[in-house]
Amino acid sequence: MHPSVHARANPAKPAVIVAETGETLSYGELDAASNRAAQLFRKHGLGHEDVVAFMLDNTPHYYALTWGAQRAGLRYVCISSRLTQDETDYILHNSGAKMLIVAASLAPAAQALTTRIERFSMGGDIPGWPRIEDALAAMPAERIADERAGVDMLYSSGTTGRPKGVRVPLPEEEAIDAPNSLVALASMAFGINADSVYLSPAPLYHAAPLRWSMTIHRLGGTVILMKKFDAEGALAAIQHYRCNCAQFVPTHFVRMLKLPDAVRAQYDVTSMKGAIHAAAPCPVPVKQAMIDWWGPVLLEYYAGSEGNGMTFATSADWLAHKGTVGRPILGAVHIVGEDNETELPVGEEGVVFFESENVFEYHDDPEKTASSRNSKGWSTLGDVGKVDADGFLYLTDRKSFMIISGGVNIYPQEIENHLVTHPKVADVAVVGGPHEEMGEEVIAVIQPADMADAGDALRDELIGYAREKLSGVKIPRRIDFLEALPRHDTGKLYKRLLRDQYWEKAKAGAGAEA
Repeated sequence: MHPSVHARANPAKPAVIVAETGETLSYGELDAASNRAAQLFRKHGLGHEDVVAFMLDNTPHYYALTWGAQRAGLRYVCISSRLTQDETDYILHNSGAKMLIVAASLAPAAQALTTRIERFSMGGDIPGWPRIEDALAAMPAERIADERAGVDMLYSSGTTGRPKGVRVPLPEEEAIDAPNSLVALASMAFGINADSVYLSPAPLYHAAPLRWSMTIHRLGGTVILMKKFDAEGALAAIQHYRCNCAQFVPTHFVRMLKLPDAVRAQYDVTSMKGAIHAAAPCPVPVKQAMIDWWGPVLLEYYAGSEGNGMTFATSADWLAHKGTVGRPILGAVHIVGEDNETELPVGEEGVVFFESENVFEYHDDPEKTASSRNSKGWSTLGDVGKVDADGFLYLTDRKSFMIISGGVNIYPQEIENHLVTHPKVADVAVVGGPHEEMGEEVIAVIQPADMADAGDALRDELIGYAREKLSGVKIPRRIDFLEALPRHDTGKLYKRLLRDQYWEKAKAGAGAEA
């Protein structure tokens, strides 16, 4: 299915409603706007497989661009509005983007970019940039002659810390309304259909919010789009719009649970039939509290932007296997030993591999692509876990010590590579430590060149230094000092020793409080 199909059948039905304002984009309006976007892309020479990039705040007009790119056979790159100039320039260059559309609210960041490609502003003026609204208004609302299904090309950080583009083939079926695997999963496993009213509380530049909300459009439902997540605002939206499904990360649950009881009691959430969550492991007490509050409507999955596999757990599954991320519904799960080949028995921890027909590559990084495969053709996201006798998967570690804070993936090495260049730093390790609300926080463990410098003045200096090159989510929330980091004679850093100290201390503290 496709929003154009629903535009013909029910043009006045809302495709998107902005939660905070009630601004509405109907299916008829979405179809016309996406046609104009496709026409604009063709006018500027973008053909099948070419790349267009968007760096925007949450707005219903985001979908006009993504659906326009989809029906024009493009690859569309959705860039975080929180990245630095250096990170954004890298993505634009690496992806080969030919056009960039940026929110006017991000004008200072946009004007600092050095990549010179066709570019437009949205929602206001950026000096020297034409406005996309004016360009689109001049385009016809008719379908382009050479429609062909396109696909997103989303970036996630790699082991080097540089963002990595997850590139999948364009759909073999060229028709823009051809079904895909996510549509089938959404309808069969998650119960999503034309009657779904879906709350989307997260930034659309993330994979899950973008893909799930576009899946709602394929199935003919309505997306309730939050400009920005607010715990009470989410409850108010659920009540006001009678939302029956939504996509969350555990941090959203934590923030809603921390609202005063009297505030939570004000809102009727009984319309919710499917509270989908992923992106980060959900602490057992948090998930239990949500089930106690909302009922057994929590639906969890484990997957990556790579689309190489997926597991799924209902609330009933989770209550019987607490801590699980489910059983596979896309591909088969294998737990493999350190050689990346030997399959391990039930209950043993190892690297999680998926066996599936879905293929992907990390754009312009054949080494990383190769490292994600084994000789059997199975692929891994690098996570460590185990399966139980019933086939349920449990994640027991993160890939390469990736930090997941508020559902956002943060890779330490980029932070380490920057901080170690400070003249007063001899060595550095960045790890994820426990954080009650965000799940994890970024901790930098510094070995000063002179231990006499260790103290608040150096902490402040290093925070300022980090802000020069790193986006906000990567700034350490805590800086500690050690005379020497635990390294082997070969130079290998025993980062696990550092990380475990923070988690063990937190556990000990929780035990003492109990």
